[in-house]
Amino acid sequence: MPAIDKLFYKMKDGGGSDMLLLEGQPPKFRQHGHVMPMLGEPVLTHAVITGFMQEICPAHHWDKYVKTGDADFAYAMGASDRFRANYYKQVHGYAAVFRIIPVKIVTMEQLGVPQKLYEFTRLRSGLVLVTGPTGSGKSTTLAAMLNEINEKYARHILTIEEPIEF
Repeated sequence: MPAIDKLFYKMKDGGGSDMLLLEGQPPKFRQHGHVMPMLGEPVLTHAVITGFMQEICPAHHWDKYVKTGDADFAYAMGASDRFRANYYKQVHGYAAVFRIIPVKIVTMEQLGVPQKLYEFTRLRSGLVLVTGPTGSGKSTTLAAMLNEINEKYARHILTIEEPIEF
């Protein structure tokens, strides 16, 4: 088991949605919009954060990160937990943010989306763009819409996403 998994479990057990690793600071997690340090975790040195990040990062993404300071990929922790990973560099060194990717796709009804979104699921052709800031629900909304289409229609759908989440 990768050493970083201990932090993922701690974040999940604390009800967090995101984990933030910043060189020179203790690991943190976001819970209900508030960022807080993980209790009992030491400040991340360059060697420690590099170890955490490199051990779960595919080699080609790590090479890209070292060269450009940016990498995005999905990480699966066992069969039931998945995370979207974003690696970046900040003023004090290496940094990473991990967001939990829900395993179960919620329905459009459960999300309570406006009726207008159901019209998009009935389109037979065209291009639909879903945009918004990080954490606004783009991937969750799209997964629900694609699930709706898959359950009700026989359609060919092309998605372009990196990393693939659902």
